[in-house]
Amino acid sequence: MLTTTAGLRNHQAPPCVTREPVRREFSAGGVLVRSVRGRPVFAAIRPQGKREGLWALPKGLIGPGESAEETALREVLEETGVQGRPVEKLGHVRYVDAWAGERVFKVVSFFLLRAGRGRIGEIADDMRIEVAEARWLPLEQGPKLLAYKGEKEMAQKALDRLAAE
Repeated sequence: MLTTTAGLRNHQAPPCVTREPVRREFSAGGVLVRSVRGRPVFAAIRPQGKREGLWALPKGLIGPGESAEETALREVLEETGVQGRPVEKLGHVRYVDAWAGERVFKVVSFFLLRAGRGRIGEIADDMRIEVAEARWLPLEQGPKLLAYKGEKEMAQKALDRLAAE
């Protein structure tokens, strides 16, 4: 050990820690709702390759020239087969994911959407690479049934919003 002129012991400095830059992605999705026998239900998807019973909300990357709301409407239709009409923005979910060994900071904007035309699960064949199944689930069970924390929170916000009507 060396002693500095101030009388302090000078330890060897630890090797420099470097971090790879974190890529950022911006996505949007929706809590698509409708009423069945007077009770609210929402459209959930099971992503391709995920286990039975793992439910998520439809979402995807914001395309060039698209607004977050336009992306939410497009992704909901593509992944569920049902058109949505915007009600309001519910909020954002932020998280860090890893993709092919790279860290990705994601921000997903979620919108409350009312169901319009279409049939749940009737999606284009090319979407089957992303979506294994889509179905209506009771909205009051959304915070329990959805797999991801931020999406559980969005389902709760949609439930609270609809209860206020």
